[in-house]
Amino acid sequence: MSAYRLQQLKGHILTDNKITAMADSPSPLSTHVLNTAMGVPGSNMALKLYRQDASTEAWSLIVTGTTNNDGRCPGLITQQMFTPGVYKIHFETAQYWASMGETSFYPYVEIVFTINDPGQKYHVPLLLSRFSYSTYRGS
Repeated sequence: MSAYRLQQLKGHILTDNKITAMADSPSPLSTHVLNTAMGVPGSNMALKLYRQDASTEAWSLIVTGTTNNDGRCPGLITQQMFTPGVYKIHFETAQYWASMGETSFYPYVEIVFTINDPGQKYHVPLLLSRFSYSTYRGS
């Protein structure tokens, strides 16, 4: 097993690394990209968080970011900015795969979801391979 892959897996095995990664982010919304094809976090993936205007249905950009070495993007949105509504996270998957010399069937992935209770914590992970993806609502 390569040293790179071992380093990537370390964050998922050692509990203290997980706590530290989450402690850095007071955001009520989190995401985590996992490269299921290689069994590693989806690090260095560009993403954008948007909120939809309820009256015009237009999307407003809230923040851009890049996933860290653990595939997470801490600090997506503050509790004050997190209001009920429809949100989407846009992931730049083609750029991610191209950075590894690979191609992807999906040039990007957009996950659209509704927030009814902004007092809760929401986790929106992306499980990704070159030809498939899935997501779910975590907490």
